[in-house]
Amino acid sequence: MIERVDNPGQDHFSSAKAIGELLAPEVAQSHVRFFSPDETSSNKFDAIFAATNRAWQLPIEPWDKYLSPDGRAIDLLSENTLMSLAMGYNLTGRQSWITSYEAFFPIITSQINQYQKFLVQSRDLSWRKPVKSLNLLSTSVCWRQDHNGYSHQNPGLIADLLLRPCKTANCYFPLDDVAARSCFTHARDQSNVINLLTFSKTDEPRWIDSHHAQWQLQNGGASICQFASDENPDLVLVGIGDLVSKEALYGLQIAKSYFADLRVRFVNISALSYNAIGTVNNPFTQYQFDEMFSSLPTIINFHGYPDCLTPIFATYGCHPEIYGYSEKGSTTTPLDMMVQNNASRYNIALSLLKTARSLDKISAETWEESSAAIYSSLTAHTEYIIKHGTDREEDTKCQWQPKAND
Repeated sequence: MIERVDNPGQDHFSSAKAIGELLAPEVAQSHVRFFSPDETSSNKFDAIFAATNRAWQLPIEPWDKYLSPDGRAIDLLSENTLMSLAMGYNLTGRQSWITSYEAFFPIITSQINQYQKFLVQSRDLSWRKPVKSLNLLSTSVCWRQDHNGYSHQNPGLIADLLLRPCKTANCYFPLDDVAARSCFTHARDQSNVINLLTFSKTDEPRWIDSHHAQWQLQNGGASICQFASDENPDLVLVGIGDLVSKEALYGLQIAKSYFADLRVRFVNISALSYNAIGTVNNPFTQYQFDEMFSSLPTIINFHGYPDCLTPIFATYGCHPEIYGYSEKGSTTTPLDMMVQNNASRYNIALSLLKTARSLDKISAETWEESSAAIYSSLTAHTEYIIKHGTDREEDTKCQWQPKAND
C-alpha cells in the first residue's frame, strides 16, 4: 500500500516491475500459471523467478537460468500456442496470466474472440461454473518502441475488445505503478471475463496513492486528480494510459505557463469496456458522468486509436476532441512518437489554449503569441532530434510543478 503521494509526478517507478512483484506470489500457488513468448525478462517481470522457474523437461546445463521440470512459467515463442494453453488451463478452474509485446497480442485476436463466445454461451448453462478471469499483460507499448520501430507499434487488441458487444472484456489503463497494482488485483478477482492490462515498462512518474487507485476502480474507473484540477473549470482534460496521461499533464502545464488563469479539471480513466467507462460489471453511470464532466468541452489523450473512444463517449452524450495513436510511427525518440501522432505535450497545450480561445477565455493576442511559441518549440524539437537522435534535455527532464496552493 502506498498511503500517500506528497509530491505527484516527482518520483519514478516501473508499472511492469510492480506487477512482476505481485505475480511472484500468485505463480507460487499450484492453481496459477504464467505464459510468456520468451519475454518475461524483457517485459520486466523477473521478480517471478524468486517464486518459480520456467518449465523445462530437457537436460539443464550449468549456464541455464531459471529452468526446472516443475516451473510454473511457460516461456515459448508462439503466442498462438500460449493462448491455447492459457485458455485450457483456465477452463480447468485454475487461472492464467499471459504477457506479450502490445504489437503481438493481435496475433491471437481470433482465439480471444472464440473464448469470448464460449463465455457468452456459458452464461445460459446452469451447470457451468464461473471460470477465473483470463488476464493479458500488454507492455512494450506502441509509444516506447524506440529501437524496434513502426512494426512494433500496434494497439489493435484494445480496439477489437472495445468494439465487441458481448461484454466479456475489460481494458485497464493504469496511470502509474500504484494504479497498476490496483488494476492487477481488480482483474485477478473477477470471473467470466478477459482482462487486458496495458502499461509501460519504463520508469514513469508516480501520481496517485493506493486509496485513490482503489477508489477509482470501485467507482466506475474514472476520477478527478485534484493535484492538477481547478475549481469551477472551463474545460475537462482526460488521460487514458500512463504515457499519454503524462503528456496531457505536461501539456496542461505548458498551457498554464502562457495563461495562468486557465481553469481545467483533469480526469484520469483507468478502465474501459464495451460502450462504457469502467468495467463490464461496474460501468460509470450517466449520473456520475454528468457530475464529473458537467457538459464542459472535453479533450482526451488516449493510449490507443482515437476512434475507439468515439462510441463510448457518445453513449454518455459527449463528443470530445480525442488524441491518440493514429498509425504514425518510426524508429524515433519517445517524445517524437507523441509529436508524430499529435498526442504530445505541445499538441495538448495547443488544444487547451485553442479551446479556451473558442470559449473567449483568452484574447486573440494571447492565443496568437502562445500558439506561435508552442509551434516554435515543436520545430525546435524536430530539428534537435534530427541532429542529435535524442530528445532535448528540457523535454526529458520535464517535471510536474505543483500548484501554488498545494
